[in-house]
Amino acid sequence: MWAEGESEGLQTLGIVVVVCSSLKLLHYLGLIDLSDDKIEDELEMTMVCHRPEGLEQLEAQTNFTKRELQVLYRGFKNECPSGVVNEETFKQIYAQFFPHGDASTYAHYLFNAFDTTQTGSVKFEDFVTALSILLRGTVHEKLRWTFNLYDINKDGYINKEEMMDIVKAIYDMMGKYTYPVLKEDTPRQHVDVFFQKMDKNKDGIVTLDEFLESCQEDDNIVRSLQLFQNVM
Repeated sequence: MWAEGESEGLQTLGIVVVVCSSLKLLHYLGLIDLSDDKIEDELEMTMVCHRPEGLEQLEAQTNFTKRELQVLYRGFKNECPSGVVNEETFKQIYAQFFPHGDASTYAHYLFNAFDTTQTGSVKFEDFVTALSILLRGTVHEKLRWTFNLYDINKDGYINKEEMMDIVKAIYDMMGKYTYPVLKEDTPRQHVDVFFQKMDKNKDGIVTLDEFLESCQEDDNIVRSLQLFQNVM
């Protein structure tokens, strides 16, 4: 039988993985450290199939400055010359960062969360909007984004099957470094603890309001959401 603290630890881990995943993308694009070199005043748009919205509009819609958006776009364009990222690219990125596990399923879920319009590709606007929330958003905004990630079928609530899929995806991604060594019923035990805590009215589903309330009552989750507030 798992101790309650160990099971609840996976809930915090899940939140941290969401934020760390955005950092993996930043690292891949070479964007963690802002360069001191002179940055051009306007975005370079040549040889790009998809052109992002104007800087002023993105600056108004996100928590990034114009300079930060310029740096983000340069890195995005260097790695994604077409101006968009597809799901296969997401999977390749996470395969590099989690070589001892299988990150493909988690990358699939994360891609769907970035691809808010469900077009099968993530544009620069989608990318910076999500990063703005994950790195600079309020706790409430970050939790709403995380809820959307966990709500796989986008029906407005999380059921046990969805949470089971997310838990398995995290374990698969962590691979042999997952501790303790998995037993067959371990994911189910974690999901049961998640629902005991989150499902306030015990109806078998977790609504957004229940998720927000439960997470904001957990100091560990709140702290984990604030860890990367000043990454850029």
